[in-house]
Amino acid sequence: MGRRIPHRRSGLHGACGRRPHPIVRSLLFLFVTGLFVGGAVRAQPVDPVTAARIDSIFAAWDRPDAPGAAVAVLRRGEVVFEKGYGMANLEHDVPITPETVFMVASVSKQFTAFAVAMLAGEGRLSLDADIRTYLPEMHDFGTPITVRHLVHHTSGLRDEFDLLGMAGWRMDDVITKAHIVRLAAGQRELNFTPGDEYLYSNTGYTLLAEIVERVTGQSFREWTKEHLFDPLGMTQTHFHDDHEMLVPGRAQGYSRGEDGSYRVQVNNYASVGASSLHTTVRDLAKWLRNLDTGRVGGADVLAQVHRRGRLNNGDTLGYAFGLRVDEYLGHRRVGHAGWHRGYRTYTARFPEDDLAVIVLSNLEQFNPSERAMEVARLFLTPPPESLAVYTGTYVSPELDTAYTLVLEGDRLVARHRRNPDITLTFAGPDTFTTDAWFFEKLVFERSAGRITGFRASTTRVRNLFFERR
Repeated sequence: MGRRIPHRRSGLHGACGRRPHPIVRSLLFLFVTGLFVGGAVRAQPVDPVTAARIDSIFAAWDRPDAPGAAVAVLRRGEVVFEKGYGMANLEHDVPITPETVFMVASVSKQFTAFAVAMLAGEGRLSLDADIRTYLPEMHDFGTPITVRHLVHHTSGLRDEFDLLGMAGWRMDDVITKAHIVRLAAGQRELNFTPGDEYLYSNTGYTLLAEIVERVTGQSFREWTKEHLFDPLGMTQTHFHDDHEMLVPGRAQGYSRGEDGSYRVQVNNYASVGASSLHTTVRDLAKWLRNLDTGRVGGADVLAQVHRRGRLNNGDTLGYAFGLRVDEYLGHRRVGHAGWHRGYRTYTARFPEDDLAVIVLSNLEQFNPSERAMEVARLFLTPPPESLAVYTGTYVSPELDTAYTLVLEGDRLVARHRRNPDITLTFAGPDTFTTDAWFFEKLVFERSAGRITGFRASTTRVRNLFFERR
């Protein structure tokens, strides 16, 4: 904070330096301890119970003889949990920490699209310009491919990895952006007319990075460092355009064979734009915060990068600027996954819930999006209108008893003629827990989408059925 707090003439103190009111003293304590920032109380670290639940999600990979993952959780823009599980390098016994560097594969795309949006906002390029304006060597297909088509994967360009494979390249070959630009320029047919369909194309994002270079006169690595990473304090982040470059603290990517042994996945991919961002969960937390605040880029760019694409027929896509926009358990979700050469990565933000989750792994068989959503469920609760579908009376013929589920504000409550009301806590899709020892877990069942009943379980009673009446 650095500023001395005066004892006189301060709004936090009364006149003549009198002892401040207890409430004022509490606010002052929060301020000087760094907990009260910008007019809002900063998020506190997760409680021990939640931390233990997160640990349990990654327990299978928390070993000294296996690759693993790094995890970070943000609430109100602050990191409330970060931890590493398993090993970054099995040959040298290096554990994963929140500062371990991962190649995040297609999570890179949101940075590329953000760079394009910034340059468009500055008038240095046009999203609706023919890409041949910037890349004159590209073939004229008769119908223009625009920069916007590249951003939203609606260009019709064939994917670089499939083409490289067909051309005889191995994925551990040295592959540069120059190779892929030449490959793209050699295409003479498209998968479809630009704008007619959505089809994920890494080629488009490699070309976007090339456009940034030609517009700015800087390498993509240099421009993103100067305009994105340095301003946000992302000191362990860079676009990796040199396969021989040393990266301190980098995790090695692995794949697991059928016999259970681990094998090194060699990654010599040195192209940028579609992939190749190297970063940490700690740095990515700063980036996701920026996607909420617009500290870099500003409000207009922030609105642009969250704007979903549209097809020629007017249909709106679920894909914005390197970001997928959808819903999860009734909550708006903005995120992206990545997968390449032993690296599996995922980031997701729930803007209305002030929640974000980052999971980065160095194991080919790891599923980061599933693990991230397990973590997210610990913090998300369904909105009241979603809870309403569970209300009603449920009867157990075996026990000759019934519970009525009602909404009380934003709480789902179970009522019984003899027992006190029981509050149900959301624990996952159609799953709730309670604090009642005889009613520990409820899992609802559906038929044709309609709730038909639930099964109640405790430590010693499993799946007792209550039918909805």
